[in-house]
Amino acid sequence: MLARLGDRVCAVFRLTAPDPFVLAVLLTIVTLALALALTDFGAGDIASMWAGSNEGAAFGSAGVWALTKFAMQMCLILVTGHVLACSPPVSWLIARLTDVPRSAAQGAALVALVAGVLGTLNWGLGLVGGALIARRVGLALQARSIQAHYPLLCAAGYVGLMVWHGGFSGTAPLSVSTRGGIANLGQSDLITEPIPITQTLLSPMNIVVTGGLLLLAPLVMALLTPKAGSGIEIQEASRFIPREGPSPEEHSDEVDHRGPLPRFLEDTPVINVLLVLLILPWAWGFYFPSEGASGIRSLGLDSVNLTMLMLGLALHPSPRSFLRAVDDGVRGCGGIMIQFPLYAGIMAVMSASGLTAMMAEGIASISNSTTLPLLTFVSAGVVNLFVPSGGGQWAVQGPIAVSAAGEAGVPISKIVMSVAYGDQLTNMLQPFWALPLLAITGVKARDIVGYTTILMVLAIVWIGVWLVVF
Repeated sequence: MLARLGDRVCAVFRLTAPDPFVLAVLLTIVTLALALALTDFGAGDIASMWAGSNEGAAFGSAGVWALTKFAMQMCLILVTGHVLACSPPVSWLIARLTDVPRSAAQGAALVALVAGVLGTLNWGLGLVGGALIARRVGLALQARSIQAHYPLLCAAGYVGLMVWHGGFSGTAPLSVSTRGGIANLGQSDLITEPIPITQTLLSPMNIVVTGGLLLLAPLVMALLTPKAGSGIEIQEASRFIPREGPSPEEHSDEVDHRGPLPRFLEDTPVINVLLVLLILPWAWGFYFPSEGASGIRSLGLDSVNLTMLMLGLALHPSPRSFLRAVDDGVRGCGGIMIQFPLYAGIMAVMSASGLTAMMAEGIASISNSTTLPLLTFVSAGVVNLFVPSGGGQWAVQGPIAVSAAGEAGVPISKIVMSVAYGDQLTNMLQPFWALPLLAITGVKARDIVGYTTILMVLAIVWIGVWLVVF
């Protein structure tokens, strides 16, 4: 029954959901209109906030250029993740993993579990790892003549972005665990000392909430899997993944005009090893420091990218092999490069115009000690549709949520997690973070959003119950 519901919901989204680029443009227009209607800023001011002109800088807004570095980081995480996954050892390991499922439902559950676990460790790992395992499982099941619904597998690969903020890279809980983070909140009368992760990420509430989501997602994805003969069209991986280009062996009869030195440098691991040796001292100091905690607890995009670059170089047999994988991975960066600036503009207007603060303050004004965590959770989910950045959203909504918690007598640690849960949940509806996954898997947002929406609705119930209970 759930599989048929999923098919019907997906059919609706396939007919009505626009391309992510179109959606980003529509959200931009809606945001600008709301800022013009609900604030005292004029059209010129709002345009400056969005564009990031010199005038926009007066509002603390870099506009559409605010995510330029971040967009490059996302392109690199897509490319380095693809390069690593294409290396012979990792390809062999993934092939062994994709041999495990013996049915389409098992395949969907496996992808969701892997994506979810990786997402709790680090959101970047969950993002690229979930996409890669979804693609490989889809191809492996088709090769074994097991009819698996590939869009559902790709939806399962997106699960990591539904659990990440309750995991070890969660922006809000990690921010309040440091003195610098709590200073940025400007709530020194409410938070005098850092809040340890034992009260947020490792609290009983989060263990129940996030642990439950890691079990719920594979179960739901398995139940959503259409069965052969059910009348539901089963779309296999080959429908979305183009045939890969010819391998080097297929060109073995071509004349090689390179001289001995270029051939040696390009076809042996010498260059790869040299670059690995340059990165290795950093990696050793980061993951195995002589003093303090390992950097694995604070993995960021730059450290993830440098780590995957090092591993990709080490595991590819030559620069030619490495660069072939790079060329394949780069093809998926178009959506990131053109859409991230649009979302940066949306975020700039939401923040600089005060729209985000207005929404958060409105929720706080109608809440009490019982309803505040639940309503903060809901408002964070709505804000995330316009500000799909954990750090950006926490910077604006965090101070208001903490202030409201202090007035209502709600534990600060609980309100921090309420914002975190809302921020991560509507990623299942917002295609911003899905762009790398769409590039890797070849599906469209409209192919997967029906399934992720069903999972999101069930997760809302799960999280909402425990926000009330705890």
